[in-house]
Amino acid sequence: MDKDKLQPKRVQDSMVTLARVMQPSDANPGGIVHGGSVMKEIDNAAGVVAIKHAGNLAVTASIDRIDFHNMIFIGEMITIKASINMAGRTSMEIGVRVDAEDLLKGTSRHVSSAYLTFVAVDKVTGKPLPVPELILVTDEEKRRNRGALKRKELRMVLKKFETSCKLDPTACINLDVGTGNTVSVS
Repeated sequence: MDKDKLQPKRVQDSMVTLARVMQPSDANPGGIVHGGSVMKEIDNAAGVVAIKHAGNLAVTASIDRIDFHNMIFIGEMITIKASINMAGRTSMEIGVRVDAEDLLKGTSRHVSSAYLTFVAVDKVTGKPLPVPELILVTDEEKRRNRGALKRKELRMVLKKFETSCKLDPTACINLDVGTGNTVSVS
């Protein structure tokens, strides 16, 4: 592996902003843009950030959540801002914000947010590769990193829970998520 690829990198070294005007092919007959069209743009932007940070191919491993706050209409321009929040050994969390602008009115609004996990992989073998450490400079970058670490911890707890459910499916029936205890069904 090229040693330069593993030199620590700053958040600003890989952040991207993409923009795209939404077309009729992106929307339903009512002119409202499909969530899937927005999801594709989110994944594209996050993928660019991951590849730039890793210096290698990177693939989507998971999407923690995508929240849609407002509708987007045909003819509006979406701006997708993506940056790395956390770099692990081989994985990275990328945060994405999408805004929509009504070009005729000149108004803009926040329409979507998402967190995605990418893993750097070897192009030939598909095996995970190490990624550079992340240099956190601003207070905002440090805050976003803390949030990413908490989300990673939650992902690991959920993964452990899902594994236990596969081993004993009856243990996961009627689970009260708030307490972790099973509850009886009346």
